[in-house]
Amino acid sequence: MKQNIQTASFVEKVVMNSAQVANLDFDIILDNEITLQNYCDAIINKIFELPQSELPAFINYQTNLVKEPTFWLNKLEKLIASNEVLFTGKCALSRYNKLFNLIELKRKEVQSSSIKEPVVKTPKKHINAESESRYFSFYEIKNQLENITNDDEKILFLTKEKYIYDQSIIENRNPNIPKYSKQCDREIEQIYALRKLKLDLEQSRKNVFTNQLPFKKMQINCNLNQFIDIHYQFSRELFVDGKSIIDGSVNDLVAIIVNSYLDKDGKEISPETVKTILTPSRTEKRPKPHKRIDIDKML
Repeated sequence: MKQNIQTASFVEKVVMNSAQVANLDFDIILDNEITLQNYCDAIINKIFELPQSELPAFINYQTNLVKEPTFWLNKLEKLIASNEVLFTGKCALSRYNKLFNLIELKRKEVQSSSIKEPVVKTPKKHINAESESRYFSFYEIKNQLENITNDDEKILFLTKEKYIYDQSIIENRNPNIPKYSKQCDREIEQIYALRKLKLDLEQSRKNVFTNQLPFKKMQINCNLNQFIDIHYQFSRELFVDGKSIIDGSVNDLVAIIVNSYLDKDGKEISPETVKTILTPSRTEKRPKPHKRIDIDKML
């Protein structure tokens, strides 16, 4: 349609590009920039393309896509009324009248449904401000953020909310709580601050490891159970002033051996094997007396 189309201030604009289309007949398809003018043009074009018999299904389809169907229907009604000049001729006039009847019926259906299934409303004390099309509640936004795990998505969501608020005509603002956009800004700042803190902590942990002297695993050239038995003697049998020569947990000792040595074949050492040999009751896993490296005789 070539005529200049007057716009209506739709708050919700659900559009698809050609690659996303789910319903070719009823989707609003835009491959170029999504502007209010392009959106209104596409709706008017769709209204004239569809047979009159499919207009009820189109309106039902579109209202199911938006969060606030009543607001969307109000804007659709305004769009059609503002472009009355396009509906000239007997057939077009019939379409014009049918659309108004369908909008009114659908609006009553939506309102009736909302009465039957009341939604829990946010208390007035938690509503920052109200505009013609919606209210703004940072209390609700905080709850929604709990379901978003990605920091970048949280920042994007909060930034969009902030700009929607700044571009809205506010009819009523609650003076007892901070400005909605300011709360969005503070939340974004907090996300950035926590992200920086996490990075700093990770870097601090890395620095702990980088401050250690670099080394590669050493290969032992005796039997594994002989080597581990030496550590067993230091931790279980040999004492200085009543304390074992090596004082630490079995898990720490296992970690040191596994992380520092390879067996005599140059292979990795199994933590389970080390732990078994270090267990006091598993004497059969340690060397026989004649093969044992007796550390006590060397001291």
